[in-house]
Amino acid sequence: MNQQHEDERSRIRTAMDRLLAGQPTCSNGSLTVVALAAEAGVHRMALQKRHADFKEEFYARVRTETHQTPEVERRLRKEVVRLKEALKESRAAETESRHRAEQVVLAAVVLVLRNSAGRDQPVPGNVIPFHPDGA
Repeated sequence: MNQQHEDERSRIRTAMDRLLAGQPTCSNGSLTVVALAAEAGVHRMALQKRHADFKEEFYARVRTETHQTPEVERRLRKEVVRLKEALKESRAAETESRHRAEQVVLAAVVLVLRNSAGRDQPVPGNVIPFHPDGA
């Protein structure tokens, strides 16, 4: 590893300690990777890509030292709940659509059967039969 890489890692480690101690100097103090990157003076993507082990370590320390769930995890859990509810609603709508389609098919079958069986029966006075072939 080169000196710049080691310097970044040292700054990240120091920034992690400051954030977890509640003493931020360069960020808003939130316990997120964005705040950690700002606090360490490194680009967020450098933290995500080159120093991913520190990102995982940071979130593990947030859980153990502060006894709270990291913000990213809370947002993802909330999104999972929302998506599960949307999926449940979508499945219910699909079931309802299938049920309606079955009802329409059954109604069509009943009408066809009535029409074919009723050709020999007289038509009530208020109904005009539709027979395009004149039958």
